[in-house]
This record gives sequence, structure tokens and C-alpha cells, in this order.
Amino acid sequence: MNTVPEPRTRRSPFARPSKDDGPRATFRQLLPFVFEHTRVLVWVSLLSVLAAVATLIQPLLIGQVIERVQTGETLGLLVWALVLFVVISSAISAYQHFLLQRTGTAVVLSSRRRLISRILHLPIAEFDGRRTGDLVSRVGTDTTMLYAVLTQGLADSVGNVLLFIGALIAMLVIDPLLLLSIVGVLAVSVLAVVSLSGRMRRATSLQQTRVGELTSGIERAIGAVRTIRAAGATEREERAVSEKATQAYEAGVEVAKASALVVPIAGIALQASMLVVLGVGGMRVASGAVEISSLVTFVMFLFLMVMPLASAFGAIASVGQALGALGRIQEVLDIPAETAEDAAARPATPVEGAPAIAFRDVRFRYPEAVVAAREQATREAIEAHVPLGDEEPSADDVLRGVSFEVPRGARVALVGPSGAGKSTILALLERFYDPTSGRIELDGQDVRELSRDELRARFGYVEQDAPTLAGTIADNLRLASPDATDADCERVLRAVNLGSVIDRSPAGIDTPVGEDGVMLSGGERQRLAIARALLAAPPILLLDESTSSLDGLNEQLMRDAIDAVAHGRTLLVIAHRLSTVIDSDRIVVLDKGEVVGQGTHSELVESVPLYRDLARHQLLV
Repeated sequence: MNTVPEPRTRRSPFARPSKDDGPRATFRQLLPFVFEHTRVLVWVSLLSVLAAVATLIQPLLIGQVIERVQTGETLGLLVWALVLFVVISSAISAYQHFLLQRTGTAVVLSSRRRLISRILHLPIAEFDGRRTGDLVSRVGTDTTMLYAVLTQGLADSVGNVLLFIGALIAMLVIDPLLLLSIVGVLAVSVLAVVSLSGRMRRATSLQQTRVGELTSGIERAIGAVRTIRAAGATEREERAVSEKATQAYEAGVEVAKASALVVPIAGIALQASMLVVLGVGGMRVASGAVEISSLVTFVMFLFLMVMPLASAFGAIASVGQALGALGRIQEVLDIPAETAEDAAARPATPVEGAPAIAFRDVRFRYPEAVVAAREQATREAIEAHVPLGDEEPSADDVLRGVSFEVPRGARVALVGPSGAGKSTILALLERFYDPTSGRIELDGQDVRELSRDELRARFGYVEQDAPTLAGTIADNLRLASPDATDADCERVLRAVNLGSVIDRSPAGIDTPVGEDGVMLSGGERQRLAIARALLAAPPILLLDESTSSLDGLNEQLMRDAIDAVAHGRTLLVIAHRLSTVIDSDRIVVLDKGEVVGQGTHSELVESVPLYRDLARHQLLV
């Protein structure tokens, strides 16, 4: 039996990290993103080898030029050969740079695709326990950090290694003593960079987390901008979001500090090595142990050896930053998809005579991470005067041994006070969550034995405050029915009294609805959501307070439309108003997560005080 996980004692994968407790990633986890482009990387490596050979030849040619000038010999084709190798190495480097830039962009694309795919398949609990802006930040800013891995020295490491080794061998041949004099300087610089890479990773991870929090804050403020303006809370919101921006800035300063220590090391190593070489080399030239041409050649090889060293330092820094961002990316990729268990699902096998829906002693408690996230969201909503939902997740059981049946073809209404667990029942039916204990059946079969796709195809679900997607009316209608014709779309729109919306615009069903449906009224948005469910023509309709935003006339028209399409279908309805449920075949009364009564309207008025009180006020909240 699949159950909701027990509250986790470990830190939530989405909890805010401290400076020393960020998401961790290893270099091994980074390699799959890079090796997706193996063919290009092999070609880049070959080019870097050719560039390294062309570059290593140049100091030798310059040494030959100096010797011929000293002896008075003619230079012949030597100068032209030097120019040729300079041009060749430059052309190869330019083409290699293009390939690296393009491949770096491709790595970002592939990582974004993987992350988007996983985010859209995450369990609903992860969204309920998470800020949307932080997930958006991971797709946007975190994946961009992977770009530097290829563009700052990692991909052309083969050529750099060859260049470093070639220069080292040449310097050893020219003068072992001079080489020995700079080994210590270079070793210290390498150790310093390696020790700083861990600090770079931690600082980057913290910075990306702060950027995610900033994105969440901005998204929250923009999403509730009308409410915030009306409440006179604009200045408070500005201060709150500005504080998050300041925290992101401070985290960025930590990255800058770590980077400022890494970047100059290569330059310091080169300067110190040059001073040593000029001092020791000058004495050896004066003593006649080394020719001036050999010293010049040695110095050029020193530059060539430090160049790949500087590139390696840059690669270490960029990899450290990438690992900090990759930790946040990998954190999401490691969360099992919602459908991870669906591979073992069985085909639907309806039981003859079984009710369409049955709850058998169902208990449910929200995961600890969801409760904590909602508590934080509630505090912020109160501060910003943003309206709260009716059912906030509680650390206690939301449902306590709920049992009831919905016969096939019947209309059953769920009623009760706010927080009674009505919306949770529909969420469990859709398997956004699984019950902590008990059993939920669809046509006699445990819903956990079905794949979620097959299960949800049986339902037409209109959630509370159903969102309207940015785009057109047709885009919203075809979300669950992509093959619906224009005629089908217009038919369901008129069935729910939305014909005037398409009649008043020459665009018809292609009329834009604006961001979050801002160009429609609240009632129109809710009717559009119902039309979307009706268009899919499922055997079971789940309506969560679907008429709460409608006036009396539109509610009656909506009831008529639902009555028309309900023939032969099963309906499970949550409603505010007595008029919406009074004609239901069965009414289930909930209070504090328990069923306190079932029956028809007349039966419940006589037997259930809570229902009688709600009916007396003509309002079921």
C-alpha cells in the first residue's frame, strides 16, 4: 500500500541552506551534462592539440631567429614560418572558441530540458512545500552556471595539458636549474587554488539560493499586486523584496571575494616566476652558462606553461561555481517523479455493482514540509493582506476515518465548514496525495493500483479558484482536449453561459484572456474552467466550489448546464450554496475531517444539527 511519507526528520530538500549547508554536487555528477556532447568535445580536443603544437614551435623559431641575428646569418624563410604558425594557432583558437561557446549553450539547453521535465512531473507535495519562484530560478539562473564549465578551460584541457608538458620538457632541456627555481612558486599557487575551490562552491550555492528567494518574492508581489495596492501595502512589500535583493547581493559579494582570491593567483605565479628566472637566468647568462637566446626561449616557454595553468585555475573556479549551482539542479532531479510507481500499475478492472467512488476509513495528514511551507506563506499573506485559502494544511490529521460512497450516475454533494476536508477529498481522488491509511476505490478498484494518467482521464476536475492560463479562450479549453474542434469549443462555452464573451470580440474563441485571466471576470474564469472539464466529457465530474463566484442568474444557468451534461455521469460536488446541493441524490456532511452525516436534504435537516444550521442560513461554507 502506498502511503504519504511520514514527516521527515532530515532537512527538507528545499529548505534554505546555511552558509555551510548548501546542496552538494560532485564533479562526477557534472560529467553527464558535458559528455552529452562527446563528439564535439573530441573535435575540440584535437583542435587544442594542433593549437598547442603550433604554439610550442613558436619559441623554438624565435630562438633560432635570435641566434641567426647574433651570428649575422640570413633569416631566410624562418620569419615567414614563424608568422605562419602564429596565424595557424590563432585561427584554430578562434574556431575552437566558437565550438566551445556553442557547446556551452547546448549544455545549458539540455540541462534546462531535463530540469523542466522533472519539475513538471514532481509530486504535488513538492509544489505545495515549495515556492514557485525558486523552481523558476533553478531553471533560469542555476543552469546558466554550467555554461562556464565548457567556456573557461575545461573542454580544451587536453591541449592545455600538452602545452604544459611540452613547455615543461623544453624548459628542462634548456636549463634544469632555471626550471627547478620556479617549481616551488608554481606548486604553492596550485595548492592555493585547490583550497579555495570549496569556498567558491559554497558561496555560489548560497548565492543561487538567495536569487531563488528573490525571484519568489518578486513573483509573489506581482501576482498579488492588485490586493497589495488596495491594502496600501506597496511600501511594505517593496521593503520585503528589497531585503531579499540585499541578501542576494551579500551572497554575491561572498562569491566575488572567493573569485578575487583565485583570479590573481595565476598572475602572481607568473610574476614571481619571471622575477626568479630573470634573477637566476641573468646570473647564468653573465657566467656564460646559458646563451641569451636560450634564456629568451626559456622565458617564452615559461609564459606558455603558465597560460594553461591560468586556464586550469579558471576551470577550477568555474567548476566550483558550477558544482554549487548543480547541487540545486541535482536536488530537483533526484526527487522521484510523481509517476515513478506507475510502471507497476494494473489496467482498470471495474468490479460489477461497485460504486463509482468509495472512501473506506480514509485518514490523511499533510507532509511536514508542506505544513511548514504553508505556515510561512500564511504569515506572509497576512502581512500583505492577501486572502487565504479555506483549507490550510495542518500538522494534525485533516481526514479522520472518512467513509462514504458515490453510486454510479449519482450526484453527491460534500458540505461543511471551512477546513472540514472537502477539497482534500478531491485532491486524494486525483492522487495529488495518497491517504495515510484507509482505501479509496474507483469502480471497486484501489486507485493506487491505477496509473495516474488512466485515473485522471476518468475525472473532469474543476478545482477551487481554478487558474486561467495566459493565452486564448481556445488554449484554455483545449488543455485537456487538444483535438477539440472550434464548434465543440463554442458549444460548451454557450452551455455555461459564456457565449457573450466570444460574441463581443471578433476573435471569437481566439480572444486573449490575459495573464491569469485578468481580462475575464471571476465568474467568467470559473465558468471557463467548468467548460474545459465539460469539453473533455469524462464519466465523473469533480466540482470544487465551482459556483462560488457566480451571481444568482449565472448560477442558475450553470446548474442548468451541469444538469444537461450530468446525464449518465457521476458528479461529486463541493458547493457553498444550499440551492446548489438541495437536489443532490446524497449529501455528505463533513466537520473537522469527519463525516457527521449522510443522506438527502430533508433527512439531514432532521438528523444533523450542523447541516440544519447551515441550511437555516441558506449558505453552505
